Amino acid sequence: MDHFPIFVATSGRRIVLSGGGDAALAKLRLLLKTKANISVFTPKPASEIVQWAATGKLTLIKRAMEPGDAMCAVLFYAADEDSVEDARTSAIANADGALVNVVDNLADSQFITPAIVDRDPVTIAIGTEGAAPVLARAIKADLEERLPATLGTLARIGKTFRKMSYSLPFGRARRDFWRDYYFNAGPKAIADGVDAVRPALDDLLNAHLARDAREGHIAFVGAGPGDPELLTLKARRALDEADVVIYDRLISKEILELARREAIMLDVGKEGFGPSTSQDTINDLLVEHGASGAQVVRLKSGDATVFGRLDEELDAVTAAGIGWHIVPGITAASAAVASIGQSLTKRGRNASVRFLTGHDMQGFADHDWAALAAPNEVAAIYMGKKSARFVQGRLIMHGADQNTPITVIENASRPNQRVLSTTLAHLPTDLADANMTGPALTFYGLAPRDASEAAATLITREFA
Repeated sequence: MDHFPIFVATSGRRIVLSGGGDAALAKLRLLLKTKANISVFTPKPASEIVQWAATGKLTLIKRAMEPGDAMCAVLFYAADEDSVEDARTSAIANADGALVNVVDNLADSQFITPAIVDRDPVTIAIGTEGAAPVLARAIKADLEERLPATLGTLARIGKTFRKMSYSLPFGRARRDFWRDYYFNAGPKAIADGVDAVRPALDDLLNAHLARDAREGHIAFVGAGPGDPELLTLKARRALDEADVVIYDRLISKEILELARREAIMLDVGKEGFGPSTSQDTINDLLVEHGASGAQVVRLKSGDATVFGRLDEELDAVTAAGIGWHIVPGITAASAAVASIGQSLTKRGRNASVRFLTGHDMQGFADHDWAALAAPNEVAAIYMGKKSARFVQGRLIMHGADQNTPITVIENASRPNQRVLSTTLAHLPTDLADANMTGPALTFYGLAPRDASEAAATLITREFA
């Protein structure tokens, strides 16, 4: 992040702009929405600038900018559309202590002005670090359509009511009140006119004051394979409401970013054959925070019901008398098989598929390897990189064809996804040569479909 997004207080402060043409007009149309004292320096102002000055919206000085003209200014815009003049005025403003923006010149600007969705006092700023202004405008247009025009009115009325809401306990009780106002009671009331909103707020506050505090609750949420777009809507809502998020090591940072900024984030990652948070510690954390009244999200990679030790955690919170529910997620096998253009089952090939985990080596030895070694069988092996040689040995020992296709997908669904296409005979050596460091899922009996190869980074035996 090269530009840190902030909102600058401008009421009663100076903003200075040099320029009088189209670039200046574009900036001034935005700046005139503020309560700043705007000064414009230009010997050739556009007619709109002259008119704005005549009506007292800004101060127009019909000359080129000189040293000292930007004194006490919080922001300065160089908008002369001339690189030499922009450099000159920027140097003056910088010496006078103002933050400098050179229009259409990211390299020489100390700040940038984002695309803005204005529902005053609700303001949404959209920035792309200057890399994709067209994209920023597209996002702005989309948000403009989604946000009702009455949102600003609701926010202004809500602002005057804010101190009244302090009679509710700090934290979740207040958040529940305001959520109810903005997404339920407020929009219903404003449909009857602005005068109906304040009485609705009074009634809503009384209703929330009469409520019992919400009991603690645990949501066991499947975070999917890592792509935030594969997160379910129900999972998104759970994250948005969570007071505490207890998450696994493989949860992508993009998904963690969706949690509220105020939420307590607890990393309880487990690493196969390496340092791990004990299951007892995780159980204790769930009970501790749930018993305190917190809304807790236990965020598990993929689907919470697949190799997630869910039952142990459910037993712990149930024994403590804490309520819970499960939000399913897309398991890694579903995302991975989709990335290679295959299906887990196929008529005439296999009517079932096995899900195995390479972490449980003792359990691995108990599998029916003879049945899996039969032709056309398919298995999805989670966390199986370090057990690849064991799997190969067991299958070959029970008569599996050494030419059986094997596909290993690293970082399934993520931008850095890689696909290794090999065979049972070469699995351990090819996997070692591929040097996969991310989470990987192994498919026994499946090869990538040709049409999918263009959509993934495909590794074949050619590198070996």
